[in-house]
Parts: sequence; structure tokens; C-alpha cells
Amino acid sequence: MTPTDTAALFPGTGEPAPRALADRTTADWRVYDHVCAHGRTAPDDLARGLGIRPEEAEAALARLTERHLVHRDPADPRRGTALPPQAALADLTAEVEARIAAETAAHQQRLAALREDIQRFTRLTHPGVHGTEPDAVRLLPDITAVHTLLQQEADRCRHEVIACQPGDVSRNPENLEPALVRDRALLARGIRMRTLQQHAVRFHGPTQAYVAAATALGGEYRTAHELFGRLIVFDDTVAFLPADTVTWGAVVVREPHLIAYLRGIFEQAWTHATAFVDTTTLGAEALEEAAREIDSTLLSLLADGLKDETIARRLGLSLRTVRRRVADILERLGAESRFQAAVIATRTGLLDPPAGDG
Repeated sequence: MTPTDTAALFPGTGEPAPRALADRTTADWRVYDHVCAHGRTAPDDLARGLGIRPEEAEAALARLTERHLVHRDPADPRRGTALPPQAALADLTAEVEARIAAETAAHQQRLAALREDIQRFTRLTHPGVHGTEPDAVRLLPDITAVHTLLQQEADRCRHEVIACQPGDVSRNPENLEPALVRDRALLARGIRMRTLQQHAVRFHGPTQAYVAAATALGGEYRTAHELFGRLIVFDDTVAFLPADTVTWGAVVVREPHLIAYLRGIFEQAWTHATAFVDTTTLGAEALEEAAREIDSTLLSLLADGLKDETIARRLGLSLRTVRRRVADILERLGAESRFQAAVIATRTGLLDPPAGDG
């Protein structure tokens, strides 16, 4: 091994690599043998005993000392001990091995950090990108990613779609048009589609038209005064839950037990909901019943002391609509405050009496 080759074994140590012994083997090992036999390390003694020049003996002795093959006595530098090669090797390699171990640990920590970093990124990546397998729970960061995966799952769907769509978003005309295109494609393939919405959609013209068109193709729609939250499930294999209302991202669930639990919640709400069909054929009676349910629920929420903003979210109404209906209720009941309205409604049977009352 040349000096250049040896230096490659000690990168970053800040120290020069030891010089190779190959070109001085004869003199070095003659000096080593002489020290083993006589324990003398004085260059002039070595020169006389070996028949070499003193400077040649000094150079060989320096190389042997550098490699821990010869240890000179600190009390008498003219005397010394030749160490077994294995002992010298252990001394020389101990420090280098310690450095290698420290560097290995640092590299392992770096590798673990890189893996965790990439895994966090993978959890945010769309399913199927670069061959990644879908996770049991995955976060889609924005509405674009949600629409992309919704379309992919709709294309893969073979049996049934169930959806719960509360709130104002389901009535946004910008959302209704692409939803109808997707629903038509599903229904045309014979896939069953059931959707829960809130009673408030019965009074929304664009939603009425959407429901009429989808119902004619086989879609099923029901409404309730309150719903448990937004949900879409395809074939009991993948469910979409809301992430937030800022980015409109979604949590995608593929864990079978959790999906079964979500379906159970949907089926319970579906059982107690009211069929939503074309209002032109249903007549005003169903609309009046829905309006009565909304007002009854609104009264109950008022009695619970909820704020208008919270009531609006619970009923899927705008804040302006809630405040208008509250004012109408107070006027009809002849109440001067919300608390008084709740008392009057309870006494007149519009609200159930508190538990334990006669």
C-alpha cells in the first residue's frame, strides 16, 4: 500500500497518514529483531550491532516507534521493548475504530432522520404516485388533491356510494355542476347512490334541480334537520372525511373497521331522515313539515343557549337566515327574549319539558 492509498483510509482526521514500510522492510525488521533480542534502542548501538549507518538505524527506529512496534523506555531512551505485532495493531486501530464508530452513529442518525422526513412527505402524497401503497389514513392537503382522488375513486367504484353533505358547501352551484357530472357517470353504471342533506336544501332552487336530475337517474336523497358531518364512502373500501375549512383538504380512510363504523352512523341517520324528491310532485306539505322541523330544532338550540353562529352551522343555514327565523319565532310567540321564547315553547308543548317535570 502506498502513502496515497493509506491516506484514503484516514479521511477527515486532520492528521497525516503514517508512511509505508514497504521500501524499508529489510532495515526495519532487522532493527525490530535486534530490539527483541537485546532491548537496546540507541541508534549507535543498533548501527554497530547490525552493520548499518546510524542515520539508517534512527530512521528505522522512528518508523517502528510510530507504529507502536517498539516502545522506548521514558527513563532510559537507550533501552526499549519490541511489542508483538498484534498488540501494536490493537493500539493503532483503537482510536481509528472509535472515530469510525462515532461517524457511523452520526450517519445512522442522519439516515433515520431522512427516512422519517420522506415518510412524512409520503403521507401527504396522492395515492398511487411513484408506486406508493395507499395508507390506512392519509391526509390530502387541499381541494385540488381531494377532487383528483374523488374522481379516481368514483371511476373505480363498482357497487355503492353513500354521502352525507351538510352545510352551505353542498348548495354551492360551483360544486353542484361537477358533482352532477360525476353522479351521472356512477348511476349510468348501475351503482347505487344515497345522499343525506339537511332540510334547508329543500328551499334551495339549484339543489332542487340537482336532486330532480339525479333522482330521475336512480339517485336516492333524504334530508334531516341535523346531520353528523361530511362523509363520502365508496364501496366500503375508502372514506373521505373533512380536514378543515381553510384548505378544504380531506382525511382519506381505508381501514375496514373504521369504515364499517362510519357506515353504521350513516345508516342510523338515513333511517330517521325524510325522503327528498321533486318538490313539484311532492307538494307544499313536505316543505311545511321540513320548515316545522327546522323551527323546532332552532327552538331547542335557543333553549340550550347556543349562539346564532353555532345554530347556523348545526342547521346548515346562513347566519342571516337564522337571525331572521329567530326574530319570526319571537314575534309568533310574543316573547321579548330568547329565554322567554324557550319557556313559552316548553309550556305550550312546542318543546319537550325538561326531564323530571310533571
